[in-house]
Amino acid sequence: MTGYGRGESAKDGGKFTVELNSINRKQSDIAINLPKELIELEPRIRDGINAQLARGRINAVVAYHRSETKAAEQVELDESLALAYLKAIQKLQKTTKLDGTITLDTILRAPGVLKLAEPAWDAEAVWPSVEQALKKALGQLVKMREKEGRFLADDLSKRLDVLAAGASRIRQTAPETIKRYRDQLHARVKEAGLDVPLDDERLVKEVVFFADRCDITEELTRLDSHLQQFRDGLKSTEPVGRTLDFLSQEMNRELNTIGSKANAAEISQEVVKLKAELEKIREQIQNIE
Repeated sequence: MTGYGRGESAKDGGKFTVELNSINRKQSDIAINLPKELIELEPRIRDGINAQLARGRINAVVAYHRSETKAAEQVELDESLALAYLKAIQKLQKTTKLDGTITLDTILRAPGVLKLAEPAWDAEAVWPSVEQALKKALGQLVKMREKEGRFLADDLSKRLDVLAAGASRIRQTAPETIKRYRDQLHARVKEAGLDVPLDDERLVKEVVFFADRCDITEELTRLDSHLQQFRDGLKSTEPVGRTLDFLSQEMNRELNTIGSKANAAEISQEVVKLKAELEKIREQIQNIE
């Protein structure tokens, strides 16, 4: 599921920020970018994210932002480097015999002459601040994903209604298949001019055998069960994405069996429609936590 969250926490005249964004992915995949001085905090950050999010590609960026006052205090001047730049420019000027004024501004703009001192962070000491920012970011991200989840649940519920209605139509049509086969069998016997009573044991056995071969009662019962479990899953507050994925595979299996056993064009056509609807459900499930 997609989402974004940002949290911050004050520390030593500046602030730590944590930014999180997630995109759809079947498994959990976490990428963390943080200052090299705090690299040992990566496992804790990963555990904090895993405790809240079960699926998706999550990118986490941890940064420290100095206040203007603090930044001014931490500006360092590399005098030896500045003098080296000055000598090099003067030498070039002498070699090329080019006119020009070498200003202080020119030297200060040279790479590395002015730089901000890197803070000597103690990872254990700053972890409470980073953790606080992480929790705020996760709170925002989860809230956004929950909002998306409610829309997805509503859409999936409507599609489940379509599947349930189709299963009901198949259940009503199935008995007609057996009756039609019996009537067709009797008609063929008459057309062949055979002196066989319609209640002949052989004809009855043939109809019973056909009815047993194309009986889809069990498949429809299991399909109803899967539909109900799917609806229950949509109401759950726990991560259910993988469970719903499994149930959709099972529903697809039952529909395939129904289509192969039913021996009726009407049912086969209904199965095709339901499988198309189920495929839409399976696509949406990939977005669910």
